Amino acid sequence: MMTAEQEARAKLTRSAAFASISMALLLGVLKTWAAWKTGSTAMLGSLADTTLDLIASIATLVGVWIAAQPADEDHRFGHGKAEALAAIFQVVLIVISALGIAYRAITHLLTGGTTQAAGDGIIVSTLAILGTFALLAWQRHVIARTGSVAIKTDNVHYKSDLFLNLSVIAALVLDQYLGLSMADPLFGLGIAIWLAWGALRAASEAIDHLMDREWPEERRDEFLAVLAKHPDIRGVHDLRTRTSGADEFVQFHMAVDPNLKITEVHDLMDDVEARLEKDFPGVEVLIHPDPEGLVNEEGTAAEELLPEAKERAHP
Repeated sequence: MMTAEQEARAKLTRSAAFASISMALLLGVLKTWAAWKTGSTAMLGSLADTTLDLIASIATLVGVWIAAQPADEDHRFGHGKAEALAAIFQVVLIVISALGIAYRAITHLLTGGTTQAAGDGIIVSTLAILGTFALLAWQRHVIARTGSVAIKTDNVHYKSDLFLNLSVIAALVLDQYLGLSMADPLFGLGIAIWLAWGALRAASEAIDHLMDREWPEERRDEFLAVLAKHPDIRGVHDLRTRTSGADEFVQFHMAVDPNLKITEVHDLMDDVEARLEKDFPGVEVLIHPDPEGLVNEEGTAAEELLPEAKERAHP
């Protein structure tokens, strides 16, 4: 059963995915016509990218739809990593697109070729830029509200589309109106390199989610600062954090007064969880209580974290 907040997040991420699909369909039709009219390598590359945009956006929709499903008996930690898998799928498609465009551009450079009807291509690319700006605005709104890694990757891809369409316009102008025949394939090659670079950057966060990378140091410090303010916590070690889609998980060992009764320790953990919920809403917290002075872990897991947190809180 999803909470109201989870349902609202699911609706937002799905709306962003549907918007991407609609935009890719519209631009695909326009660019197919423009590529046929102009014979431009850059425009053909833009069309190939839009076609993969459509496939990637469908994958994004599937990813965010699955990720929004609540935890079940087979997936006790939820389905959040479906977003990261969708993002990786998008990255693969972006790389395929870049390779195809590069091949076409290099062939054009070696064999020669001309473009035509540049005005039609410029009009289509301008419409694509305006439509992409609208889509990016909605995606930014959704990302700010949900933090969806799949929508973030889709957003990165569509940002590159802005430069791609500007490059198509520049290539057509230089080729048709200034007589620089190599401009079109060179811009096509530049687009391919840009897409490949964007794919590498987009893959980073998705891989972090799949590999359960720790939170950024600043966020971990903020979490420890909340614990450092609690008067009954005697120590903290073996802090572990991870993010899975929209879900975040934290576990740590907490040292307490060894003379407390088990019911008192239970009440203390409830109080700590309530305080953490105020500053880190929705984060799933797992606390392992230890009597003060007992540390069974070794290495970095055994390092005491509370004194440093208190020093940062009260320099």
